[in-house]
Amino acid sequence: MTTRDGVIGYDGTEIVTIDQATGAEFAKYAVAGQAEAEAAVAAARAVTGAWWDLGFEGRARRLRAWQREIALGGEEAAALIHAENGKPLDEARVEVLGILEQLNYAVENAERVLGRRDVPSGPTASNQEAWIEYQPYGVAAVIGPWNFPLNTPGAIVVSALAAGNAVILKPSHVTPGVAEWLIGTWRRAVPDLPAVLQHLNGYGATGQALIAAGPDKVAFTGSVASGKAVAAQCAGTLTPVLLELGGNDGVIVAEDADLDEAAAHVVWGSLQNTGHGCISLEVAYVVESVHDEFVEKVAELARQVRAGSGDDAQIGPVPLPSQVPVIREHIADALEHGATAVVGGLEAVGERYVSPTILAGVPFDALAANEETFGPTLAITKVADTDEAVSRINAGRYGLGSAVFSRDRGADIARRLRVGMTSINDALVFSMNSGLPFGGRGDSGYGRKHGDEGLREFGYPHSFTAKTGPAQFSASKFGRPAGAMAGALAGVRKRFLAESGEPTD
Repeated sequence: MTTRDGVIGYDGTEIVTIDQATGAEFAKYAVAGQAEAEAAVAAARAVTGAWWDLGFEGRARRLRAWQREIALGGEEAAALIHAENGKPLDEARVEVLGILEQLNYAVENAERVLGRRDVPSGPTASNQEAWIEYQPYGVAAVIGPWNFPLNTPGAIVVSALAAGNAVILKPSHVTPGVAEWLIGTWRRAVPDLPAVLQHLNGYGATGQALIAAGPDKVAFTGSVASGKAVAAQCAGTLTPVLLELGGNDGVIVAEDADLDEAAAHVVWGSLQNTGHGCISLEVAYVVESVHDEFVEKVAELARQVRAGSGDDAQIGPVPLPSQVPVIREHIADALEHGATAVVGGLEAVGERYVSPTILAGVPFDALAANEETFGPTLAITKVADTDEAVSRINAGRYGLGSAVFSRDRGADIARRLRVGMTSINDALVFSMNSGLPFGGRGDSGYGRKHGDEGLREFGYPHSFTAKTGPAQFSASKFGRPAGAMAGALAGVRKRFLAESGEPTD
């Protein structure tokens, strides 16, 4: 099966990447197989103890050193991302800034989130001290995507490392050079523990080999079909897994929206990164009274967005060739179902570049309104009111990101959406705050990256109790005093009766 990650289980002996601007060969990489995967997991497991023993402060020092290396080489990383992925150079720089910010958050908050947290003891264990600590799983496998080849897997890698795990990164076969660069910065920054962060290049089969090698936690970012395959493989060994999968994210434009602001943010949120984002805004549900004016404003702005690889381009090519037919199919299906291309259309779909396409009058049963297009398109559909818009979004099989535009009711509308994230009167900003958890529900996957929840994804809670002195009676031994439990229960009963003003006798 071909997905936006490539072919599930595909293997090969070599990866040949291309320069997306020219289509020329860029670099070659050897493909890792089962033996290399097993060796990487063994090497990672051998250093997990040393990495954990450093403690939060020791790991923080090394993560800061790594952060410095990434910052110093940021322009090199941006150039690599531009070459392998094709996105404009400034957008590539955003990825570098993003992983630097993720490191800031992890270093500053890991101990607070994962360190010792005292818990009050109840009356039956009043002589016990109780607390929780989050301990690392051990070896974490991170399988990353091509659309954000540095920041998306990087944010997960950062949390896993800060939590005390050793990490093996398997990047997309489209962008292996970005991962090689990242591993190089780690080796320079942490020369005493290079095996704490490793990588394996390859196709789908390499990811399967990595999971088969027995990591203690797996994080996968990619398509729904590939995510289900990963989850099924992990289920065989009960390996916990974090899945960040697809989206068909909706935006609601209410009757009281600032239409100029809404149009500007929706155009960016749907077209940025060539629409290659699981949180890209793909469907706009616009209240009937403002629908026509909104369509006009969106069309005017979208016509100004240029696809290409030059300095004046705002969006780049489609780096995975198999995604182009999907984009074409979704546009054709919408048009066949009565939609109108107010910008672009089938003629906008080239071999490697797709120009912005805005589809108005898209029916609810069209592919573009229900499935992930993963391209520079926006489907606009008319709704009677915001209640209908909320119902349409909640009825979908995805539940990742969303946006709401309303001057007075934005938060009220947003709370009714069964999704993981919502930006109100803006677009995708939740992804720019490293303290906010990022993830979804339904076919968008489960688990979270970023923020406190992202750190906890890579540490399991270990509960502790310790006796601090003698107890009036021990609840954890045979031979309790006669009537002790009956007396305790009677006391609780009396308290509840007294609180309600009822007789206690």
